[in-house]
Amino acid sequence: MDLLAPLAGWLTDWLGPSGPLLAIGFLGVAMILLALPMLFAGPKDPLDRLRERQRDQTLAQEKQERLRRPQGKDKLEKYSTFLEPKNEKEYSATRLKLLQAGYRTRNAVRIYHFAQFALGLGLLALGLIYTLWLAAVSEEPLGTTQLLLYTIGPGAAGYMLPRYWVTRRQAARQEAITNGFPDSLDMMLVCVEAGQSLDQSIVRVARELRSGFPDLADEYELVSWELKAGKDKILVLRDMAERCGVPDVTSFVTVLIQSQQFGTSIADALRVYASEMRDKRVMRAEEKANTLPTKMTLATMMLTVPPLLIILIGPSVYEIYTVLGGGVEGAQGGGE
Repeated sequence: MDLLAPLAGWLTDWLGPSGPLLAIGFLGVAMILLALPMLFAGPKDPLDRLRERQRDQTLAQEKQERLRRPQGKDKLEKYSTFLEPKNEKEYSATRLKLLQAGYRTRNAVRIYHFAQFALGLGLLALGLIYTLWLAAVSEEPLGTTQLLLYTIGPGAAGYMLPRYWVTRRQAARQEAITNGFPDSLDMMLVCVEAGQSLDQSIVRVARELRSGFPDLADEYELVSWELKAGKDKILVLRDMAERCGVPDVTSFVTVLIQSQQFGTSIADALRVYASEMRDKRVMRAEEKANTLPTKMTLATMMLTVPPLLIILIGPSVYEIYTVLGGGVEGAQGGGE
């Protein structure tokens, strides 16, 4: 008590009569503030960890269900019986064609047939309106051929336009896959020889090909996702060959399946097949180069022969015209 008396007197002189009580209060608050970090940093209760784990699992399941759930309501779903083909073979053929064109959505077939139906009816209505306006303006009645051409022609063109677009998109995508496939095999061979597995090499090739060949990169990425999901590798590779629709990819898938079944080295199979694909690409380039002169013959004749004839025969024709014109004028003068 004798040691605390000077301290109490100093606090009383500095803070007033309630100085010792204020000092004790400040000391208690400081001790609480110092104890709070230690309390929060302490080990968690096992029940709290269990609750957090259950909450994380629930959130992950809700996220997966939200991703699997279709985004928005499909307005064409109630017309699916009218828009989608009833024949399973026809539906499968259309679905495969759209897949090879790069349209993988669940309702791609439905949208494709709706586009045909909508464009056909829309352009048919426009053609009918144009025909009625032309019949009202024209003084002479339109013939049957003109009526059919102006009315049914736009409707038929609108109906065939989506099919033409998908066919062109399919051909362009297959050409892009064919051009980039040899480079992808070289990259895959480098990855396999570096010690990576086939699955890892496919993931790396898909990442590296994204800038140059996005269509082929999408196929490799889809293969990697299906392999990660646990799908059979042989079935995944066959689905890839079917989606691409390119003979080179189909042959490559056959080589990989046979290599896996017979237990041979994948690196050796990739090395041989990559060399063949490089040679095949050079042969395709040479073939296009050899057919170029034949394709340029018509353009050369149309753009070169007429100017050459004008240069060679033009002066002679002009002189003949001048001579004949002078002779006619002389004969007319002598007659007068």
